[in-house]
Amino acid sequence: MTKGVYFLLLCIAGFSSLETCAYALDPALPPPFEGVYQPVGVDEIGHWREDDERERALAASPLVINDEALNSYVNDVLCRTVGQDRCSSVRIYIIRKPIFNATMSYNGTMRVFSGLLLRVRSEAELATVLGHEFGHFEKRHVLSRFKKTRTGTDILTWASVFAAMAPSRNTRDNYQNLEIAIYGDIFRYNREQEREADRLGIGFLNQSRVRPQAASSVWLNVIGEAEASARARGLRKPNFTGIAFAASHPPEGERAEYLAALADPEGERWGDGKQEYRKMMAPWLPMFLDDQIKLNDFGATEFILENLAEDGWTAPLLFARGELYRLRGAPRDLVHAVDFYGEALVMDNDHPGAHRGMGLSMIKLGRRSEGLAALRRFVELAPTASDADMIRLMLPPGE
Repeated sequence: MTKGVYFLLLCIAGFSSLETCAYALDPALPPPFEGVYQPVGVDEIGHWREDDERERALAASPLVINDEALNSYVNDVLCRTVGQDRCSSVRIYIIRKPIFNATMSYNGTMRVFSGLLLRVRSEAELATVLGHEFGHFEKRHVLSRFKKTRTGTDILTWASVFAAMAPSRNTRDNYQNLEIAIYGDIFRYNREQEREADRLGIGFLNQSRVRPQAASSVWLNVIGEAEASARARGLRKPNFTGIAFAASHPPEGERAEYLAALADPEGERWGDGKQEYRKMMAPWLPMFLDDQIKLNDFGATEFILENLAEDGWTAPLLFARGELYRLRGAPRDLVHAVDFYGEALVMDNDHPGAHRGMGLSMIKLGRRSEGLAALRRFVELAPTASDADMIRLMLPPGE
């Protein structure tokens, strides 16, 4: 049974969303490139100039990671995804912010957040998000969204004036109905733009012969992380299929479904660049994980760590897991933290952070002599660390 027939049967049975049914027999490919767009009219030129100013400020921001190798790598993934002709109009800025996000501006400024780089697991998954954002840029969604919103709010402004001039109950009810209709139309318009960008993004993957099934995997991981976060907080499982009135994006479950339907079935055999991606991210993993742990979202961070360790735990991952448990700080967490630090030290006995974490955890558990020995080893290995002087204060005088 072909994939298209499979999804068609799901549609007939009523098990798939309308969006998936619409896409199931319609493979996605990007349109021919029409060249770099140039702004026209007062609105567009004004927005481009504002974005130029924002880009100047962004380029000087201390949050931007100005590592040549990392930036070149992410830019190369984009170019291999959308093509050299398209990517020449984009300038990528990697921002140290531990959230899953990337954005695209009118003038070709793409912002990629470090939290995204931490969560995706291959070049194909990264290409999914970069291609989606480029889709917004090529279709000039941000500008059309602005125009749509302005038109709607202009109508509401004048309607409120007329309603104030005839303040009857019927007039107020009509104004409220109009308000709901206009805002609903704006939110629905935003969701349709997201679907269009999704479709264009996976079209790039289908054409570039990067494994397109990764697009659905990205959203399945988003769902898994959100579920893990809610579970750890004792909250109800989120709804990943319903659409809230004010939602600006389609639900994650719907996106995972229709992206799976749009992926070229032949793509299952294509490469995803997993090993290459892991190699490039290895030097940045400690920083990105440290930023994630400081968000104090235990369930989400544990989910990310387990994803990163799907091919086996490493010393950096075990150290990060130890830090996650130690910082939550319950006695049972400290016991687990000691175990994780110990496993990390079996793999790398000269890991300074693992000795420090081990020592701090042991002291809190009442194992003072063992804890002090671990802290001494930390100071020996990292005498100039930012917290080395503080740790020395915990050691007996004269050491």
